[in-house]
Amino acid sequence: MSNILPIVYLARHGDTAWTVSGQHTGLTDLSLTAEGENHARRLGERLKGLKFAKVFTSPLQRAARTCELAGFGAGAETDPDLVEWNYGEYEGLLLSEILRKRPDWQLFRDGCPGGESPAQIGERADRVVHRARAVAGDVLLFSSGHFIRVLADRWLALSPGCVAKYLLLSTASLSALSYEHTVSQPVIRLWNDDHHLAA
Repeated sequence: MSNILPIVYLARHGDTAWTVSGQHTGLTDLSLTAEGENHARRLGERLKGLKFAKVFTSPLQRAARTCELAGFGAGAETDPDLVEWNYGEYEGLLLSEILRKRPDWQLFRDGCPGGESPAQIGERADRVVHRARAVAGDVLLFSSGHFIRVLADRWLALSPGCVAKYLLLSTASLSALSYEHTVSQPVIRLWNDDHHLAA
């Protein structure tokens, strides 16, 4: 796709058993559900006709498989920085279970014991932003929900969670980051587009 100002497209992976149940899924390497695979293919339909100078994917199979089923597996580069937030002791827990232990807990403020802090995931997001901005042309990234939300914050040069805590993100959705007028004005161009999943 030829643009004066490049676009970084953000694809969230399809459903896993834990996204359906609402469990925090960080580094646990779950496969897609059958419905998740179906939605990944529909995401591929949504992306048809777009051209990308680079495609990057998280090494976790839920993102890599979504990338493959969407039609971009052959040319994708694996980027370890695209993995989901490391939830540490909260891995696999429901939000309600975490709040029973710590009623005032907020992910984007507090991070996770034994896992990543907001500053640490922000550093990973900064590296991804740097790599994406170094590409001459549009970029497509496959990753996970909380990481993509932090990535949007860092694209805008905001602290992790500043905007992210207000942004919902559906599985197999498409978002996009770009610029308004010049590269000194980063913007969110598209967010949580999941119209391609409608029956």
